[in-house]
Formats: sequence, C-alpha cells, structure tokens
Amino acid sequence: MNLILASVVSLGGIGALSAVILYFIAQKFHVEEDARIDEVEAVLPAANCGGCGFPGCRAFAAACVTADTLDNLSCPVGGTATMEKVADILGKKAAAVVPTIAVVRCGGTCEMREKTNSYDGVKSCTIVHNLYGGETGCSWGCLGLGDCEVSCTFDAIHINPETMLPEVDEDKCTACGACVKACPKNIIELRRKGPKSRRIYVNCVNKDKGAVNKKVCKVACIGCSKCFNVCPYEAIEMGNNLAYIDSEKCKLCRKCVEVCPTNAIVELNFPPRKTKIEEPSTTGTEK
Repeated sequence: MNLILASVVSLGGIGALSAVILYFIAQKFHVEEDARIDEVEAVLPAANCGGCGFPGCRAFAAACVTADTLDNLSCPVGGTATMEKVADILGKKAAAVVPTIAVVRCGGTCEMREKTNSYDGVKSCTIVHNLYGGETGCSWGCLGLGDCEVSCTFDAIHINPETMLPEVDEDKCTACGACVKACPKNIIELRRKGPKSRRIYVNCVNKDKGAVNKKVCKVACIGCSKCFNVCPYEAIEMGNNLAYIDSEKCKLCRKCVEVCPTNAIVELNFPPRKTKIEEPSTTGTEK
C-alpha cells in the first residue's frame, strides 16, 4: 500500500513540476499575435482552398497583416469584395482583382478522338498518366477519369458522361486552382473570365506535328499559323506546333475563330454571328 501511495505521490509531483516548467517556458517564448489577423480571417470565405498560395485562410490573413501592400495578395474565392474588406481593416489599398475561371483546353470528345484501347484499373488520371498515354491515340488530351472533379471543393467541375470531358460550372467556379493542380495532363488553366464571361482560347495542348494530330483528333490544333497571321493584336503565340491565345492581349475580335481549319479555337458565351443576306442579282432584269 505504501509503495502504491509513494508512486502516486511521485508521479503527481513530477507532473506538477513539469507543468510549472512548461508554464514558464511558454511565458518566456510567448509571441504576441496581431489581433488584426483574427479580424481579417473573419471576413475571408473560410474555404481553406489554397488558391491564394497559402495553406489556409489564417495563413493568408497573417500574410495580409504583415505585408507592406496588398498588391500581390488576392483571395480568388472572395474576389474584389473580400479584398476591399481586408483593405479597410488594415488601412491599406486593395489591388484590382481580374476575375479568372478554370478552362479545360481539350476538345477531344469520344466522337472526335477514336478509342484505341480500354483501361481496366484504378480510376485515376494520375495513375493512368504514369502508366501510359491513355485510351486514345492522343497522349496529350484529357483522360476523363475525374481527378479534377474530386479535387474541387466547390462542386464546380464534373465529367460529362457522354463526352468524357470535364465541364466547368461558371456560377460555382471560384478559380481556386485545385483542378489545375490535380490534372496530370496540364489541360486545365485559369484564364481571364472576360467581359460578360466571353472567352476565346485554343482548345488543344497537343504539341505533336499537324499531320499526326489530325489522325488522332478531329479538332486538334495543327499549328498551321492561320490564326497567328490574322490576329491584329498580336495575342497569339506559336510554339511547339501549337497556337496559344494570350487572354491579356486578346480583344475578342474572333477573327482567329473564323480561319481555324479544325475548329480548335473555342468562343464561349458570344451572341450568334450575324449571317450576311445576299442581295438578289439584277442581271438580266428588264428595264
């Protein structure tokens, strides 16, 4: 009995002594945290998506508090409205945020890309990408297994079961970039949302030569440079047998769309083109 009591007392004493030591250590190395971090965090959307480049909303809030300016800091989920609230709390000026959205740069639907084999394994784009080129002749295009869909915490991207390509819900997409990071083929990118959500982009990332591309996908970019030659704003770059439209320079004139021989350039949310009405010929009419 005495042995048990002695053990209890000894352990209790050790615990109490350890608590006292830890208390003094905590006081010695205590770091005062700026109270504004809590205020900034409170106005953030609490998505913790990492789209801002920080591991969570609190880390982003701390960065905003300690930064000299907010020029290089942006919350893609909250957008301009949220950054203005942050600026008001900190007495800083919020930089203008250009709205962006996720864009899937692959038009290789089941109809456009012939299937050459069948994959029977774990449904993961990353795994398939590490194993081989995929089920079609195009080793650059979408694998259609939905890693992007799984990564999205906002339910903004889904695989269309008919086309087997991901589709972005513009109303839900926050441009957090999770789907961009999840895609092993690098076919998803964040682009300017554009006025009235109008966008023009090359719907292909295949860097093979044109003749090869045409065989594996009917809507592949063949690197013909017709779009490059017709663009009056120098918004199109050519490289590695592929055209790329710079959304910063593009003025949405749509001239490139008209000349693309494979329909590899997509125009989104534009009104229907006006058809030209031909005037009746006056040849041979009586005077």
